[in-house]
Amino acid sequence: MRTVLIIDDNPAVGEALSLALSLHEIRPLIALTPEEGLAMLERERIDVVIQDMNFTADTTSGEEGIALFRAMRQRHTDLPVILLTAWTHLETAVELVKAGAADYLAKPWDDAKLLATVENLLELSESTREVTRARNERRKRREDLQRRYDLDSLVFASEAMARTLDLACQVARSDVPVLITGPNGAGKERIAAIVHANSAVKRGAFIAVNCGALPGELIEAELFGAEAGAYTGANKAREGRFELADGGTLFLDEIGNLPLSGQVKLLRVLETGQFERLGSGRTRHVKVRVLSATNADLKAMIRAGTFREDLYYRLNVIEVNLPPLAERVDDILPLADFFLGGRAELTEPARESLLAYSWPGNVRELKNAIERAALLAGDGRITPEQLNLPQLAPAANRNLDEPTRESVEAALEQAGGVVSRAAQALGLSRQALYRRMERYGLAQA
Repeated sequence: MRTVLIIDDNPAVGEALSLALSLHEIRPLIALTPEEGLAMLERERIDVVIQDMNFTADTTSGEEGIALFRAMRQRHTDLPVILLTAWTHLETAVELVKAGAADYLAKPWDDAKLLATVENLLELSESTREVTRARNERRKRREDLQRRYDLDSLVFASEAMARTLDLACQVARSDVPVLITGPNGAGKERIAAIVHANSAVKRGAFIAVNCGALPGELIEAELFGAEAGAYTGANKAREGRFELADGGTLFLDEIGNLPLSGQVKLLRVLETGQFERLGSGRTRHVKVRVLSATNADLKAMIRAGTFREDLYYRLNVIEVNLPPLAERVDDILPLADFFLGGRAELTEPARESLLAYSWPGNVRELKNAIERAALLAGDGRITPEQLNLPQLAPAANRNLDEPTRESVEAALEQAGGVVSRAAQALGLSRQALYRRMERYGLAQA
């Protein structure tokens, strides 16, 4: 139940406020001294506090109220506090509002205004708790992943990346093939390395081959090896990647570039563990965990006759999708800071530019942009001009003036969880900020 703590040494004030709150289904608690109020805060769940500014009959300085407010802010930083003040304390109340008090009301108060203020703060308090809960859950999930699995020092903060890593680590212990999908530059090889690092063959080799970086006539020799004279320039026998990965993991990047002849041989290896080197009739046996990745639409390639359907289902026993960087905005600034490595500092306008850009080249493009800017930052401070991001690539489906999830969280933290102040800092109405909090999963609808 919603609870308001009234701290006032005048029993009549407490009774009047208690009655008004009870009529609106708000549970009132009354403390007659600051000490009693602070004790109640330790043992009760309090949503809002209404506190008097003066607790000594022979003084009107408000010092007791100031001390009480500061003690509450120190122990309960997100707790909304309404100050009840006589006109002689108005200047002090204004200063305390600047220090984080939610509002102040003069005695004698107007019941309607007081109740409206309390209702708004109760709503804000609930939203703040949801923001804190969601933030803590995300942090605990990241910490749990990092504690349970080897994440290869991967930097991330987004929920989307946490889901991807969670799935990748869950399937790592099995021996089934995994297909990693996602755009170029998003980090598919890092995901493959994490799957290997958490697999039963993690002590074996991790061998990666980019099927899109080799001429078609050389891919088979690269994968399966070749005997001397098997093709022009083959002066001596060479092991293929399958032999090198025996007892470990083979990662086939850009698998859609594998020619049909290579697809047939790959399918055979997946089914039997057997293959022959080019130019050899000797059958070799290997035990290899195969991971593959692509940014292509393999189903469309199947329809076009350029990718074998049976191979697709062999490779895609489990699919792990890596979202583009534009869909995991919360990762942008942590990654940028990681790439900087303390060599320079991002100015606030630069950070805003990073968050507003769509990053079609994903993490690879971000890394290159940061490396370039770090070289240009003579004074150690990176500006938007040094980032030199294209202005014709705004984030998809997002207005450049639209606050990101990270900026909303930062505004809420800076405002001490008071949504009205955070909304003002973001240039939004309170209702508009609530909608964005709901959209970003920062508060329940």
